[in-house]
Amino acid sequence: MITNKSIDLTHVDYASGEVLLIDKEKGKSSFNSVYRIRKIVNVKKVGHAGTLDPAATGLLIICIGREKTKEIFIYQDLDKIYSGTIELGKRTPSMDGETESIEDKDYSFITDEMIEETRKSFLGEIKQIPPMYSALKQNGKRLYKLARKGIEVKREPRDVTIFDFEITRIELPEIDFRIKCSKGTYIRVIADDFGEKLNCGGYLKSLRREAIGEYNVADALSIDEFMKLNEA
Repeated sequence: MITNKSIDLTHVDYASGEVLLIDKEKGKSSFNSVYRIRKIVNVKKVGHAGTLDPAATGLLIICIGREKTKEIFIYQDLDKIYSGTIELGKRTPSMDGETESIEDKDYSFITDEMIEETRKSFLGEIKQIPPMYSALKQNGKRLYKLARKGIEVKREPRDVTIFDFEITRIELPEIDFRIKCSKGTYIRVIADDFGEKLNCGGYLKSLRREAIGEYNVADALSIDEFMKLNEA
């Protein structure tokens, strides 16, 4: 696992297999990160262990080489830690800031106590309906492609687990949070459900993945840093 930002990577044999921690920048897709890493290391077999939305930042685990890409599922199954901001009073089709608000509602009646009670309601095993704006496939088609055409299809709820849910700042309409959750959890859905439970609407304004299992974004390289280390 390459985590040291000061090591010389120019002689690393990536084809034999490496696992890389990357701090994904905002505005880039997870696939774009894989594409750039593939170009830098000149290895065809490169994959990531869990998608981050383009608007999100944070930890991506990148597996390089045939043997390591076979192990992607190991990292995909690990618990995740996220931090971010929910903005109350608005709802968007994508449940984040990638689409325009479709509903504006009053949030002035919301109290800290209401937020605390709502937070507690998410702890433990919960059911989530995957969002239409997601990479899941139905009948061979990505849901987000259908959503962009205004088509909505039925999605079955899934069981996920919220191990910890901390509110770190309340400055309405914004609420900052930190969540530890099981694989497959959609934080956008939590933001949307959070606003619905408060009867004022809400969407995910920002998101950062801090950790996957024992692997922390503090040990990750940006792609630009990784490229510079390989050019050293």
